[in-house]
Amino acid sequence: MTDKKYTLSTSNVIDDMQLYGLVVLRVLIGWHFLYEGIAKLLNPYWSSAAFLLDAKWIFSGLAKWIVSNPSILSLADNLNMWGLTLIGACLILGLFGKHVSMLGMLLVLVYYLFTPSFWWLEYARPGEGSYLVVNKNLIEACALFVVYLFPTSELIGLDRLVFKNNSTG
Repeated sequence: MTDKKYTLSTSNVIDDMQLYGLVVLRVLIGWHFLYEGIAKLLNPYWSSAAFLLDAKWIFSGLAKWIVSNPSILSLADNLNMWGLTLIGACLILGLFGKHVSMLGMLLVLVYYLFTPSFWWLEYARPGEGSYLVVNKNLIEACALFVVYLFPTSELIGLDRLVFKNNSTG
C-alpha cells in the first residue's frame, strides 16, 4: 500500500483504500438505484400508487392527493422511474457526482418521510423487518451524504474527464 494521498477538496484528504472504498460505495448505491429504476421502467403495470396509499405520518395527505390526480400520479411515477435510473447511472459512471448524490439523498429521504419506520405505524405492505426508526432508506440517504462529502467521481469517474479536474497529488 502506498502513502499517496488524494485531495478531494481543501479539507478532505484520503488514502488509496479509503478512495476505493468510497468508489465501491458510490457504485453499489448507483447499482441499487439503476436496478430499481429499470425494473420500474420495464414493468408496464408499475405505479407508485400502492406505496403512496400506504403512506403514514406527515405526508399521508399529500400522498392521497397525488394518487387522486391521474396526471400528478403519472408525473410522480415518471419522476421516480427516470430519477432512479438516471441517478443510478450517473453514480456508477461518476458523472455529476455531487449533484446526483444530493438528488439521490433527497429522493430516498422522501421515501422515508412518506413511510417512516416508526414502531407505532402499521403498513399494509409487508416490511423487511422491525427497525424502530432506522431503515434502509435512512441508511442509504446517510451513505449518499458521505458520497456527497467525498466526491470520488472527480478522481475515478467521468467527472474527471468531463470537467478536466485532475486532483491527484
